[in-house]
Amino acid sequence: MKVFILILFISFLPHPALASEIGDDGLHKQPWFEATFKDIGEDIDFAREQNKRLAIMVEQRGCPFCKKMHETVWVDPEIVAYIESHYIVVQYNLFGAEEVTDLDGDVLTESESAQKWGLKFTPSVLFLPEQSDERKSAGEQAVALMPGAANKELTLSLLHWVVERGYESKMTFEEFHQLRISNESS
Repeated sequence: MKVFILILFISFLPHPALASEIGDDGLHKQPWFEATFKDIGEDIDFAREQNKRLAIMVEQRGCPFCKKMHETVWVDPEIVAYIESHYIVVQYNLFGAEEVTDLDGDVLTESESAQKWGLKFTPSVLFLPEQSDERKSAGEQAVALMPGAANKELTLSLLHWVVERGYESKMTFEEFHQLRISNESS
């Protein structure tokens, strides 16, 4: 009986492999984050060369929703495998001072860029097109935005929707998500 209780207790402890690491900037880190010079045009080109899509994840220190995503969704093996196969993800700090070169040529800080793109919530994930237009900002060209925390299924559907170019079809994301969920259930 004591062994059973101990096993039951241990099963509810956080799994060390799923623990989210915190960087010097106070943001949660994932091994699949890409370190770049934050030149979005170059990052799109790099992603395309890898046959992947660029996603910019905007977060902030102490964000409970970011923590939730990093400890439950961004570590899920199915999500991780899909991201590693299909995306280059660059992390930005909502209040960061690192220099960003936007698609329209503006050179701003991470904070100024997020403000320019209208991002106010964290986490926010901005999904960029495969080809960019140097006359428009990343915010104007984004093919999708995930504002805030979402569960695994919704996140996975959005990741698929972008890769499969669902934004080019007449099907809304909500319809795509429902169809994907119903196909997985059957």
